[in-house]
Amino acid sequence: MTDAIRISGLNKLFASPDGGTVAAVKDIDLDIAAGKLVTLLGPSGCGKTTLLRMIAGFEEPTSGDIFFGDRRVNDDPPNRRDTAMVFQSYAIFPHLDVFENVAFGLRLRKLPTAEIDERVNRVLEQTGLGGYAKRSPSQLSGGQQQRVALARCIVMEPKVLLFDEPLSNLDAKLREQMRIEIRELQQRVGITSVYVTHDQVEAMSISDEIVVMNAGRIEQRGTPHEIYARPASRFVADFIGKANFATVTVVDGGTLRIGGVEVAVPDMPGLEAGAKAEVVVRPEAVRMAETGQGAFQGTVRRAMFLGNVAEYLVEIEGIGEWLVDVANPAERHMVDMGAKVVLTPSPSSVHILPDREQR
Repeated sequence: MTDAIRISGLNKLFASPDGGTVAAVKDIDLDIAAGKLVTLLGPSGCGKTTLLRMIAGFEEPTSGDIFFGDRRVNDDPPNRRDTAMVFQSYAIFPHLDVFENVAFGLRLRKLPTAEIDERVNRVLEQTGLGGYAKRSPSQLSGGQQQRVALARCIVMEPKVLLFDEPLSNLDAKLREQMRIEIRELQQRVGITSVYVTHDQVEAMSISDEIVVMNAGRIEQRGTPHEIYARPASRFVADFIGKANFATVTVVDGGTLRIGGVEVAVPDMPGLEAGAKAEVVVRPEAVRMAETGQGAFQGTVRRAMFLGNVAEYLVEIEGIGEWLVDVANPAERHMVDMGAKVVLTPSPSSVHILPDREQR
């Protein structure tokens, strides 16, 4: 049976070269429901890997508590926590074939041979390695080796499965494929999983929830849609995907003035008329045209054809430079640099950042 994870008041201090301390993780409170996949996302140095290592038992918290279900595990060594971790490096044994790599942990537990055979063969089928049992690691692709590392963890039937940037060594196309496979497998077996990555697309594609970290703290947690569409801070908006920002003035309860233009916005907090705020607008939520009516007049400063989208950098007088993504550019002509264009943001996609960003 899989476990929920509860983290309360967790802190981790490391000694600094000047004789003081550096806080790698600060006052983390986090609940992860049983059977869910939650991703810790953030830039290098944000504390996500340190938090994962404390969950695994490889780092001891300075203060705070970690619970698996109702059991406090702070004092349990890694081998007593009933977890398994998939690392960046595959760490599979080159002298053992696929079957024996996956069976290794079960043999250490001295399980009956029949049970080992049944569990290994079942997990090999689950991970798409059913026909590779007798192959050596040198005969496998990078993606297949990563599946072996994953199978070796799952076969132990842990209550918690941990991922430490497991796809960082794979090329882009294989990473995309493995993301799908990891997500489908995790949903099939229903293991509570904590996944660490700095790749926003990876986090968005596999997670039930994302925990965005910055400087040791949690900036925001939510579903991928919530994190992307309604970021809780400028940091989150800027880190997750591409974003355009603008300082605005509140006209009334449903209207903002952006660069001298009034825009009706349906989703507004209770801001008083005349108040200043900052908004974020995603590039794909801005319609661009060379002629006709639009909210803003602009000049194209950069045009890039990226296959599925054309990305434009447009300078808007009184606002600054905005990115605009135009879908399916192969069916339309590219707008030239220096061209005059009109831009219209989707009102429902204009998101006002919380007040703490204005302080």
